[in-house]
Amino acid sequence: MPIRFLLYVLVQLTIIGCRLLTMEKGLRRGWKLTLKKWNYLFWTTLLIGTIAGMITSVIIKLAVPDFDFLGISVGWYEWIFMLFGASMIAVLSEMGFFAYLTVRFVAMSLFRGKLLYWDILQVIIIIVALFDIVYLRYTGAADNGNGWVQYIVLPIVILLVSIAVAHRKVKETNRKARIPTLFFMCVVTIMEAIPAFNLNEASYTIIMVVPLLACNAWQIMLLHRLLPANNNPEKMSKA
Repeated sequence: MPIRFLLYVLVQLTIIGCRLLTMEKGLRRGWKLTLKKWNYLFWTTLLIGTIAGMITSVIIKLAVPDFDFLGISVGWYEWIFMLFGASMIAVLSEMGFFAYLTVRFVAMSLFRGKLLYWDILQVIIIIVALFDIVYLRYTGAADNGNGWVQYIVLPIVILLVSIAVAHRKVKETNRKARIPTLFFMCVVTIMEAIPAFNLNEASYTIIMVVPLLACNAWQIMLLHRLLPANNNPEKMSKA
């Protein structure tokens, strides 16, 4: 199972990385993200994700003494894998962020002049995603004798964090950024955390979701600062 977890993450990185190539035309047409700014985004996100992942792993390790990260319990060797895992989660978050920008660019082209429909579609997808991580995890659990209540905590936490980030985003940009920010923080975070959900273990879920939320919040809040005002997606449309 641990090997499958790593392989799944690497496959997802490869798939999302390929999607990045489709973004080149969009960037040339308007979203002027220079190499210097991209480097800043990449390294700061990697640092935040790694730190958040390591802190979360340490807390889990202290709270659950018999927890072994990826089944490895050979002293410092386990900590190296924790560091590697945290950095991989951060990179996965960055790939997911650029994949989200690609999807949004395509959606803005498809719904040009009818962006209200895109907003409605995003809200529907948010609801479905939050419902799925309750229902699918509950039905897929081997032992669900405690009921579905324990599975509703995670989507509530993700939603509350997303609302807080969206509120801050609106303050720094405009009200049109609320739904896209909620969509990114909820839906993209849930999609990125699918490997942990498949393991159906609370420890791995926490270790993956916490740094993902930290990285995604940092990236979406940094976006409007890195892009020039006349190329800022938040100021160009409602999408």
